[in-house]
Amino acid sequence: MLVVGLTGGIGCGKSAVSDRFAALGVPVIDADLVAREVVAPGQPALREIAARFGEDLILADGTLDRAGLRSIVFDHPDARQALESILHPRIRATMRQRLEALDTAYAILAIPLLLETGQSRDVDRVLVVDCSESVQIARVTRRDKVSEAQARAILAVQTPRQNRLQHADDIIDNSGTLDALEPQIDRLHARYLELAASH
Repeated sequence: MLVVGLTGGIGCGKSAVSDRFAALGVPVIDADLVAREVVAPGQPALREIAARFGEDLILADGTLDRAGLRSIVFDHPDARQALESILHPRIRATMRQRLEALDTAYAILAIPLLLETGQSRDVDRVLVVDCSESVQIARVTRRDKVSEAQARAILAVQTPRQNRLQHADDIIDNSGTLDALEPQIDRLHARYLELAASH
């Protein structure tokens, strides 16, 4: 099975691309969704986070206070590393199990931090969803209701755009509309099926 790692900067439209591949019948294993599952009420990771960062991060309904946790780890590299040491091994293990259970020509691992976490070594191809920084900032401020300064701060901690593009085997330009996305994805889908046949 061919394994494609899908990544891109915040606001580049990774979800739109994932959704289109899924609509074509391609299994997509999304690290963000798995990350939510591993901190669900009753999960060991949630207990570890509460023990490390404070019980007040567990809301009245038993779920994680994501905004509260984000504010703790965003400006503190040590806290971010501690959180990653709790989450990343569990996320990777769950994604690997799901991948191994598949019987398909190819699958997509959607991992925002594919390059930052070294997981590009675990995939056959790196697919980068790309757009200009100005488009990213416009989308993030609109979608996440944050200031331009906050959006720029988020971009600053991610792998620089040029670095992402240098690591790409395939690039989807998502500067425009959804209509402009579909033909690019359809072409790649056909290419991945070809590659998978000879993989």
